Amino acid sequence: MDNTDLNNVKWFRNAAPYINAHRGKTVVLMFGGEAVLHPNFSNIIHDISLLRSLGVKLVVVHGARPQIEERMAQRGITQHIANDVRVTDAETLVAVKDATGSLRLHIEALLSNGLVNSPMHGAQNRVSTGNFVVAMPMGVKAGVDYKYTGSVRRVDSVGINMQLDYGSIVLLSPIGYSPTGEVFNLALEDVAAQTAIALKADKLISLTDKEGLLDQTGDLIRSCSVRRVKALLEDNDCHIRQLLLKAIILSGENGVERCHSVSYQTDGALLQELFTRDGSGTLIAQDHKEQIRTATIDDVGGILELIAPMEEEGILVKRSRELLEMEISQFIVIEKEDVIIACAALYPYTEAQCGELACVVTHQDYRGGNRALRLLNEVETKAKENQLKKLFVLTTVSAHWFQEQGFIHQPMSALPKDKQQMYNIQRNSKIFMKDI
Repeated sequence: MDNTDLNNVKWFRNAAPYINAHRGKTVVLMFGGEAVLHPNFSNIIHDISLLRSLGVKLVVVHGARPQIEERMAQRGITQHIANDVRVTDAETLVAVKDATGSLRLHIEALLSNGLVNSPMHGAQNRVSTGNFVVAMPMGVKAGVDYKYTGSVRRVDSVGINMQLDYGSIVLLSPIGYSPTGEVFNLALEDVAAQTAIALKADKLISLTDKEGLLDQTGDLIRSCSVRRVKALLEDNDCHIRQLLLKAIILSGENGVERCHSVSYQTDGALLQELFTRDGSGTLIAQDHKEQIRTATIDDVGGILELIAPMEEEGILVKRSRELLEMEISQFIVIEKEDVIIACAALYPYTEAQCGELACVVTHQDYRGGNRALRLLNEVETKAKENQLKKLFVLTTVSAHWFQEQGFIHQPMSALPKDKQQMYNIQRNSKIFMKDI
């Protein structure tokens, strides 16, 4: 077995926990008509088929903006845009039906491919489409009649779930139907967000032309909260980008725990995002009512009160107020109604490119809510920002929990030399380390 084969085996083993975590979960995947035109789209189709074979319940929502514009140009129809929204008159609606219908059939055909020697051989995907989206007209706004441009009124979650339970991939187009028998042109983002909310989906994933969400300097944001997406929305003047950000915000505020934004241009980006530790794009987590943030000097008293019981039990080494005041910038806290209910600290060892995770404490009244895991994720993010490659922890009572989070037992020699000299032999703490 050569090195390439060994690397593939290692990747597959590392991916196994993520595969297990996604099995049986409902995922809404959205992409625009631009993605369908890209050379990488055939690989995306293969990855969608693979997700389905791994037990993911998939709803695929496609857009058709460039295809609609092409049909309109062929027919000599003039576009009428008002407030960044296309007005869909009777002529335009014909182009919309033509473009979305043809594109839906094209995607459905690609998902049905099962040729020998292709990645989809033996997949036998069942694709379900239908009148799952009930629409209503956008109406007249600021004196503009948007005619057959509409918005989502209701999503038939029962019908979609029935198809998902049958093992089908549900394919939705950016059109909806009214109880009066009319067809309306909808925004892809509206359909995807409302579908994810109606299904109580575990994830909403958007394939875009960017790596993911970018900050003001153009750098990729690896992970963030819905709150930060709102800040990005305020600074973004691109209408299409605004629609995506609004869809993420709407989903996150209405029960969708995780949203992802990844590139449709990069081969394997979707699989890398879902099945590797580092991902490839942006993960957006639902906001919690509790605030997680870097500690300030005003938090010293709250942290001392929080950690005091564990210091008395000997689980934590006692910290003086003076020491905590000096180290306060290393702490991250979870605050609820002005009370510190959890904390953790990161002590970097820059030369060794690793950091110590320390003082992970949750108030006894708030245990069992994954707060320690949220703190760990925040510490990992902070460590990566500081160019650290590993985290280590010394513990006397929580070894199993850290092992469950991917930490591996190590000898004292694995610690940075400075930390080895400070190791307290009498406490006999166990040492665990994790690559980040």
